[in-house]
Amino acid sequence: MFTDQVVVITGGASGIGKTMAEEFEKNGAAVCIIDVKENPYFVGDVSKEEDLLAFAKKVIADHGKVDHLINNALPRMKGLEDCSYEQFNEALRVGVTAPFFLTKLFRDHFAPGASIVNISSSRDRMSQANTESYTAAKGGISALTHALAVTLAGKVRVNSVSPGWIDTNFTKYNGPDALQHPVHRVGDPLDIANMVLFLCSKKAGFITGENICIDGGMTKQMIYSGDEGWTFKPKE
Repeated sequence: MFTDQVVVITGGASGIGKTMAEEFEKNGAAVCIIDVKENPYFVGDVSKEEDLLAFAKKVIADHGKVDHLINNALPRMKGLEDCSYEQFNEALRVGVTAPFFLTKLFRDHFAPGASIVNISSSRDRMSQANTESYTAAKGGISALTHALAVTLAGKVRVNSVSPGWIDTNFTKYNGPDALQHPVHRVGDPLDIANMVLFLCSKKAGFITGENICIDGGMTKQMIYSGDEGWTFKPKE
């Protein structure tokens, strides 16, 4: 499906990113990863401009084009109580600035039919306490998605995927939090990779500017005290 195509994946050395890389490779793509963790292509920090510049330069020198850009690198999750000014801005650099800047660097090198998929989170629309840095970054990349889709109209399709609870280690977790999902399980990285590959394929040629939430229905489920055996207990 992706033979002779070049796929760039940030944060592709582990978790969802690694599974996406493996699935693209199975389908014939050449995959270029940037990650702070060891990987076969480029070890670098997407929060640093110099690393993004060096990475983009290498991709273009090696391949001359980009067919698909997957912005997947994970921002840190810290909250109002313990997140410093620098840590908050680092989260935004990883989650929003890097996707923007890589798009800018690759803009003149996207192949015909190219696409961008940004990995957001269901936390772009719901929160737990003390998750501000991560949530702000994910909300930002969801909004960046439709802005880029309009700017790159006719040249690159841009979509985002918002995962819910993903068991990145494939442990087949089956506790009460799994059963709470309307599908009665948590997700695994293949649930996300399958959607990303679809969005990058010709089958998704009429889809751009969209954010698709893959969360087993959790964000559609209303729960009030007394529902499903659950009782709200406010903090003292």
